[in-house]
Amino acid sequence: MIIAENNFRDEEIFQPREILEKAGIEVKVASTSLKPAKGMLGGTIKPDMLTSDIKINDFDGVVFIGGAGASQYWNDPIAHRLARETFNTGKIVAAICIAPITLAKAGILQGKRATVWSTEAGQLKVVGQAIYTGKNVEKDGNIITAAGPFAAREFGDELVKALIY
Repeated sequence: MIIAENNFRDEEIFQPREILEKAGIEVKVASTSLKPAKGMLGGTIKPDMLTSDIKINDFDGVVFIGGAGASQYWNDPIAHRLARETFNTGKIVAAICIAPITLAKAGILQGKRATVWSTEAGQLKVVGQAIYTGKNVEKDGNIITAAGPFAAREFGDELVKALIY
């Protein structure tokens, strides 16, 4: 799970992570710094690794967490590379809230059904050439997107289904 250094959305990491771990799935948290990251609602989490150290072959998927700080990855070449490599290897690539814009800018949403925080729907369609559905959670092939913190639990459930079944 990739989080922003500051202003990640607390529910979007803590709820899906809890659901994944209860299903027996090991979760690692990555960011651009190893310092404790701060959430928009005051939560903190210490990343396990740097985004630059992620090796896709070591993981079954990559999840980009939203929140206001997630825009730090919109134009990040490392984040784009991770999204493309994950997608191209057929592994799960997921994003919630405004984080699907990172996937759009990485070029993997073209012609795919996807959702995003509603204020970013235009970017998803124009930049990513995606088919915006407006659903809480959308899965198209190996891509899972979710619209925001209200969909965090459903997003976690969808991740478990995709990773286990």
